[in-house]
Amino acid sequence: ALVVANPHATFARIATVLYPKPVASAGVHASAVIAPDATVDPTAHIGPFVVIGSKSVIGARAVIGPHSVVEEGVIVGEDVRLVARVTLCRHVQVGARAVLQPGAVIGADGFGFANDSGRWLAVPQVGTVILGPDVEVGCNTTIDRGAIGDTVLEEGVKLDNQIQIGHNCHIGAHTAMAACVGLSGSVTVGKRCMIGGMAGIVGHLSICDDVAITGLTMVSHSITRPGLYSGGIPAEDARTWRGIGGRLKRI
Repeated sequence: ALVVANPHATFARIATVLYPKPVASAGVHASAVIAPDATVDPTAHIGPFVVIGSKSVIGARAVIGPHSVVEEGVIVGEDVRLVARVTLCRHVQVGARAVLQPGAVIGADGFGFANDSGRWLAVPQVGTVILGPDVEVGCNTTIDRGAIGDTVLEEGVKLDNQIQIGHNCHIGAHTAMAACVGLSGSVTVGKRCMIGGMAGIVGHLSICDDVAITGLTMVSHSITRPGLYSGGIPAEDARTWRGIGGRLKRI
């Protein structure tokens, strides 16, 4: 028996040793399109049909997977892995050892529109996105660029699939979010937080360090004390739920 205080973490370390990730060979695939003034480290791997824009920098041992797009002025750190079909929009910065799963889009324009007599005018989104080291982003997750300042994910943030991070959000180090979480613009989340699946946070709120939010919770006010927070009503059989709904309407 192997007796340890944290079996899950120990299993992760053992599995990493027994099943190491394949090492991509250095080089540029013949179908890749790379701007003449881009800088690609000779130890990096550039896969089929990759596009790398002007003045972008690809760091040592980085892996840019097939059909990925790196727009102009992007900085990709050492040992970063873009698995496939990842889009890094203009001037995005990705820290060392970050992993971005297929379909992730980093740095698209945020949802910024001004109403002018019933018509919507697009507000230019002139910031960017900065991902710290050891960040991981799940499949089809989107992180919008800042409207003026930057959207920032600090070191070790882990995002699951199909998450929406709005413009100008700031997420503290080692925070983790489960699938389908939605953050409106300008939300600040502290360090070491855990946010359950399909939770939503209203714009311009602040969540302090060491907060856990259970799935399907709607956060409509800032949280200033660490702890576990929940919202929503658990599932009931249909007849009971109809009774609950009827009572709520009569309050």
